[in-house]
Amino acid sequence: MHEHPNTPRKLRRRSVAAALAAAVAASVFLSVPSAQANAPSDPPSGGQMPAPTPGFPLPTKHTQQSFDPAAAFTSKWTRADAKQIMAQSSTTGAPGQNSMSPNVTMPEIPQDFPAMNDDVWVWDTWSLTDEKANQISYKGWDVIFSLVADRHAGYGFDQRHWNARIGYFFRKTNADPAKDKWNYGGHLFLPNTSIGNTEWSGSTRLMQGNHVNVFYTATTFFDVAERNAGGGGIAPDAVIAKALGNIHADKNGVSFDGFEHTKLLEPDGVLYQNKAQNPGFAFRDPYTFADPAHPGKTFMVFEGNTGGKRGDYKCKNEDLGYQPGDPNAETLEQVNSTGSWFQTANVGLAVADNKDLTKWHFLPPVLSANCVNDQTERPQIFIQNEGGKNKYYLFTISHQFTYADGMRGPDGVYGFVGDGVRSDYQPMNNSGLTLASPTDLNMPANAPEGPDPRQNGRQFQAYSHYVQPGGLVQSFIDNVNGVRGGSLSPTVKINFRNGVSAVDRTFGQNGLGPFGYLPTNLKVGGAGLYK
Repeated sequence: MHEHPNTPRKLRRRSVAAALAAAVAASVFLSVPSAQANAPSDPPSGGQMPAPTPGFPLPTKHTQQSFDPAAAFTSKWTRADAKQIMAQSSTTGAPGQNSMSPNVTMPEIPQDFPAMNDDVWVWDTWSLTDEKANQISYKGWDVIFSLVADRHAGYGFDQRHWNARIGYFFRKTNADPAKDKWNYGGHLFLPNTSIGNTEWSGSTRLMQGNHVNVFYTATTFFDVAERNAGGGGIAPDAVIAKALGNIHADKNGVSFDGFEHTKLLEPDGVLYQNKAQNPGFAFRDPYTFADPAHPGKTFMVFEGNTGGKRGDYKCKNEDLGYQPGDPNAETLEQVNSTGSWFQTANVGLAVADNKDLTKWHFLPPVLSANCVNDQTERPQIFIQNEGGKNKYYLFTISHQFTYADGMRGPDGVYGFVGDGVRSDYQPMNNSGLTLASPTDLNMPANAPEGPDPRQNGRQFQAYSHYVQPGGLVQSFIDNVNGVRGGSLSPTVKINFRNGVSAVDRTFGQNGLGPFGYLPTNLKVGGAGLYK
C-alpha cells in the first residue's frame, strides 16, 4: 500500500458562487410540483452537434420522440452512432497522447492523489437522494454511499469486486470540501444480513420521516477464496434487492439501523438475459426515480443484457443504423462475420406495483447496444428543463474493452437525450460519448489491471461516474500512470443542453474540483440543526 499526501484544492470564487446559486435555484425550482426536474446544467459554449467527418458513416437519425413507458419500443445505440467516437477523434497526435476532443476529456488527475480512507478501497459512489435526484442534507449532514473493500485483508485491488460491501461516509454540510475529509461510518448493513454475500451498486432514497430505501445489487459469489488467490471462475448469482431501514443523526454524526431486505427482481431470460443463458450476464445497478409525466409511479433503470442464450443473437440492420446509401457503412454480413453479436448490453426499465416499492415488474429495455457494447453500467435518468420542456437524459458508463469488434471508445460516461423515459434517444454529441479519461483511441483497447505502457498513462484514471445536479460528475480513481486508486476522484463539471456537452474547465482548478465533492441541494430534517 502507498500513501498519498493530501493536496486539497480550492474552488475558484466564481465556481463557489455558481455552486451556491445553483443550489438556491435548485431549491426554488424543485419546489414547483409541476416541474419536478433537476437543476439545469449550464449550457456549453457553442452548443452545436459535431459536424460529419469525411470518411466516416453518418450517425443514425433519432427523433427523441417519447413513448408510453410500457410500449414495445427500445431505442438503439447503433454502430453508426458509436462510429462517431472515432470520427471525432484526432489521428494526427503523437502516440500515447489524448486523441479526443477537449469537450469530452476529463482533466488530468495528479498522480499524488490523497487516499480517501486508509482502511478501505472506495469505488462506485452515490448520494442520499429523493425520488427527484435531489441530493439530501439530513439534519445538517451530507451522506454518501460507496462500494468498499478492506485494504489490509490480503487480496489485491483488482480482487475487490467479490469482496465488496456498501459503506457510508458523512460530513457536515457546511464543511470545506477542499479541506475537510469524509468521516467513514463503516458498513451500511450488519454482517450476513444482505441477500447476497457481496453488495454491488445501487441508489439510496430518503423516504418519509427517517426511513431510507437502499436499492442494491445482491451478488453471490461461490468461490471467493479461490478468486482472492487468483483462481476461481464460478459464475455468480445476481438479483436486484432493497433494504428499508432508518437513518439517525446527532451532533456526533450519522448512523443507520433496522434494515429489512427484500428481493425485488431477477432476470427473466426473455427481456433480460439470465445466468443460465450466459454465465457472464449483467443484471445490476438499480436507480429509482419519479417521472413528472406519470405522477404516482416509481420507475427503475438498471444494467442488463438482451435476453437469450449467449451467441444466439445476430446483428440486425437496426443495430447498425446506417443511413441508406451511406458509402462508409458496413454491411450486415461484414458485422455478423466478426462476432459483434456477442455484445448485447441494454438499459432495463421496471415499474413499482405498490407504494412500499417491494413489488415490481419488468418493462422492455429503454436502450439497447446490441453489436456495439456489452456493458451499460450504473444508468441514471436525469430530467432537465430546457426552454420550458422537460428533457430526459439517460447517462450510463462503459469500458473500452467491452466494445464489439470494429468499434473503439474510451472508459467513461455515455449520454442520450429524449422527450421521455422511453424515447428514441439521441446520443449526446452524436456519438454518446460525454466524458472520458485522456485516451489515445488510435491504439488498441486494453484494461486497467494491465494497461499498454505505450498508451496514455491516465486512460484509466477515473471510472464509475455519477452525474449530479448542475452537471457535477463524481468518479473514483482507478489507475493514474501506474498508481492504483481506490479513492474518490476530483469532481468535474460538464455543461450540457440540447444533447451537446462540454467539460467546464473554469470549474475548480483547471477543471478539477475538490476530491469527492458531492454537494447537497436540499435540506431535510432541520436545516443546519447540527452546524
